Amino acid sequence: MPVPKQLSFSVRFAAILISVIAIGFLMIIGKEFVIPLVFAVLFSILLFPLAKKFEVKLKMPRGAASGMAVILFIVGLGIILYAIGSQITNLGKDWPQFQQQLSNSLNDLQKWVAVKFDYNIEKQKNDIHNATSGAISGGTAFVGSTLLSATSLLLFIVLTLIYTFFILLYRTTLLRFLIALVNERNSQTVNAVVSDIQIVIRKYILGLLLEMLIVAILCWISFGISGIKYFILLGLITALFNVVPYVGIFTALLISALITFATTGISTELLVVAITIVCIHLIDSNILLPFIVGSKVSINALITVLGVVAGEMTWGLPGMFLSVPLIAMAKIVCDRVEPLKPWAILLGHEKKEKKLLKFPKPKKRIVEAEEQK
Repeated sequence: MPVPKQLSFSVRFAAILISVIAIGFLMIIGKEFVIPLVFAVLFSILLFPLAKKFEVKLKMPRGAASGMAVILFIVGLGIILYAIGSQITNLGKDWPQFQQQLSNSLNDLQKWVAVKFDYNIEKQKNDIHNATSGAISGGTAFVGSTLLSATSLLLFIVLTLIYTFFILLYRTTLLRFLIALVNERNSQTVNAVVSDIQIVIRKYILGLLLEMLIVAILCWISFGISGIKYFILLGLITALFNVVPYVGIFTALLISALITFATTGISTELLVVAITIVCIHLIDSNILLPFIVGSKVSINALITVLGVVAGEMTWGLPGMFLSVPLIAMAKIVCDRVEPLKPWAILLGHEKKEKKLLKFPKPKKRIVEAEEQK
C-alpha cells in the first residue's frame, strides 16, 4: 500500500496529540526512573569538558576520567550541602525561641479574632484542638513517611551519580546509537543537534550558577548591613529557590519571612527582608536573567510559565526545575528538523520586523538646480 506524501492537517494534529499524551503518561508512571536520568544527562553535559580534559591532557583512561569528574562534582555538592546544613543546625539551636515567638503571635491573633469577629478564645482553642487531633494521632505514619522520603532522596542521588558516570563513559556509544537510529544520511543533523544541546545546556547551567551566586551575594550584603539574623541562610535559601522560574522567588520570600518573624516578630527587620527580596527579584528578572541566562536559552515567557506548571503537575518540584532545560532541548531539535520548525517558532522569542529606512525625497528646487548645472 503506497504511503501518502502529505498527510492532512487533522491526521497530523491527531498524531501529535496522541504522541504528547503517550509521552506524558510514560513520564508520569516512570518518573522514578526518568527524573534521575534527566538530571544525569544535565550533569554529564556540565562535566563533559572536565572529563575530556582529564582524558586528553592527563592521559587518563575514559573510565578513570569520568569517575574523577563525578568525584569532584560530589565534593562541590558536598561543600554546598555542608554550608546549608551548618546554617540549619544553628537555626535549630534557637528552636525554643521560635516556639515562644510563634505562641505569643498566635495568642495575639486569637485575641484580635475574638474582638473583631466575636469568636471567643475558648471556642477557637476547641476548634483548633479538634482539627489537629487527627494529625497528632497519625504521628507514627508521618515519621514513617518522612523516613521513606529520606531513603528515596538518598536513592535518587545515588542513581543520578551512577547514571552520570555511565553516560560520560559510554557517550560515544550513545551518539553512534542516535545516528544509527535516525539514519546515516542524517548523521550531520544529529551531530549538530547534540553539539548545540551541549553548548546551550552547559552555558545555561553555568549562567544559572552565576546568577545564584550574584543573588546570594546581594542578599548577604543587604541582610548583613541591616543586621538580619541568619542572613547567610536566608541568602542561600533565596539563591536556591530562585532556580525555579517565577514560583521560586515567592517561596523564598515566604520561608525567609517566616524565619525572620520567628526571631524578631513583626518588626522592621521583617519589612527589610520582604522589600530586599522583592527588589532583588526585580533586579534579577530585568537585568541578571536576560543577560546571564536568557541569552543562552531563547524561550519566550509564555512557554516558560506553561512549562513550569506542566513540570510541577508531572514531576513536582524536580519538574519545575527541569522544565526550562527540556524545553530548550526540544527547541534545538525543532530548529534543526525541517518538519518541526513551526514548533520552534512557537517556543522562541517573537522576532521584531526590521523597518526599512525611508530617505526623504529631495525638494523640487534642489532637483531643478542640479539639472541646470
